[in-house]
Order: sequence, then C-alpha cells, then structure tokens
Amino acid sequence: MNTDNRSPPDALRHVKHILLILSGKGGVGKSSVTTQLALTLAAMGHKVGVLDIDLTGPSIPRMFGLEGQSIYQSDEGWMPVVKFKQGPGVLKVMSLGFLLDDRGSSVVWRGPKKTAMIKQFIKDVVWGELDFLLIDTPPGTSDEHISIAEELRWANPDGGIIVTTPQNVATADVKKEINFCRKVNFEILGVIENMSGFVCPHCAECTNIFSKGGGQKLCEDLDIDFLGSIPIDPTFVDLIENQNSSNSNLVELYQRQALFPVFQAIIQSIHQNGAAPRVSS
Repeated sequence: MNTDNRSPPDALRHVKHILLILSGKGGVGKSSVTTQLALTLAAMGHKVGVLDIDLTGPSIPRMFGLEGQSIYQSDEGWMPVVKFKQGPGVLKVMSLGFLLDDRGSSVVWRGPKKTAMIKQFIKDVVWGELDFLLIDTPPGTSDEHISIAEELRWANPDGGIIVTTPQNVATADVKKEINFCRKVNFEILGVIENMSGFVCPHCAECTNIFSKGGGQKLCEDLDIDFLGSIPIDPTFVDLIENQNSSNSNLVELYQRQALFPVFQAIIQSIHQNGAAPRVSS
C-alpha cells in the first residue's frame, strides 16, 4: 500500500482519466448525465468505471439496473460490479447502494463517517486498468466535497463536469460549485445544460418547459466551455426503467437512443480540451 501522502492512491494507479460530475444543486439530473457519459464511453470501446459517492442518495445502481447486486472484498480491496464487457469496452460500477439492504434505507451519518467512507471508496476499490473513472458526487459543496478534494489532491484528476438546468435558480447554485472547484484547484472541463427542453415521444418536437440557454449564458459570463444541451427524452427514462426486461445489454440499447450522438459530441469536446492521460498506455 502507498505510505506517501503525496502519492495518488494505489487503486487509481492504472486509471488514465478521472472526471468528476458535479452540481451545486440537487435534482438537475447529475446521475443521469453520469450514466449516459459512461454508456457512451463504453460503447466507444473504452474501459470505464463509475464511482457513486452520493452517500445519501445513491441512484447509480438503479440507473444501471444493478439493484440487489452485492460486492465482495478481496485481499486487494472492494471489487466493483461489472455491468458490461464486450470487445475492448468495459463498464464497472461501485456505489454505497450495493452495501444497503434496502433501497429505502436512510443513511444517517455524521461528517466523520462520511469522510471515512469516501476515503475507502477512493482508496480501496480494485478498478484495474481504466480509460475513464467517472465520479458521481453529491449536490452542493458540503463535507463530502472537501473529503473528495483531499483524497484526490495528489491523484491529478482531469477535472469536473458541471451539470445545471436552464433556470436561474439552478445556475445561481452552480456558480457556487464553480467557485468551489477553483478554490480546491479542480479544473473545470465545462458545463452541461440538462433538461433543456422536452422531446415529445409522439412527434419528436422539443418544448422548452424549463426555458433554455441558462447554462450557455453562465459559461459566457464566466469564460467556461459549454459542452452542450441535453433535452428530457422519455424514451431514455423508459429504457432505464425497463432495461432488465430486454435480452439486449444496456450499452447496445443506449446506442439506439437519440441522445447517444449528443453525448458523443460532448465527449469529443472534452477530449479536445482535456488533459493528457494520468498514466501511459
């Protein structure tokens, strides 16, 4: 095990890129964005890990159809759940949700216990070789965020992807998250405007029920890259809710979704402006 506090955690030594998905406000669809980024990267042939550190609302197991799955601890650490493995593409998932007996169980922990769990998640998960590790974080700028920043201090993460919705009430809270990233020296890779319109499942017309353009204006005001707008698409919701009733795997199913090329374009934008890999091939 690493004993040098200035060294990155051993669990991350074979991870090329670390991306944090952040938002200053709950309910903006951060976990949905994390899920779709992971599915898109896996479909593109990358080895992907998803780490769910939203301790009080771990929704990633449900997003990937993995509720009820269990994890076990090897001599090296916790083994993540493998959701997808086909050709070069791999998708692994780790979440507190796998440690809870019931989806409805409440996690009522004080700060020190949350800090200890975050430390264990970052240092004791056996990811192996990954092209991308996506970290789904809690909303806000609380103790959990400080703990994440401290644990990743020497890991040299690529930076954070900020998720907002178009309304002013959301973008105002996102500004706090941006200020937090700057204070802890997290590079801001860009902003995604989620729930930017509603796509009718019958006529495919997009209606701006939550307005539009708030995320892009925020980027213009703060000189941050705007990564793209994501509409609400009921077909994606239906895919997530009914994935286990299909014979196809989730990655293959997602490639047929209208949002797949949208996320491909977002990933291309991140690639163009992103950091070099943390480790060599």
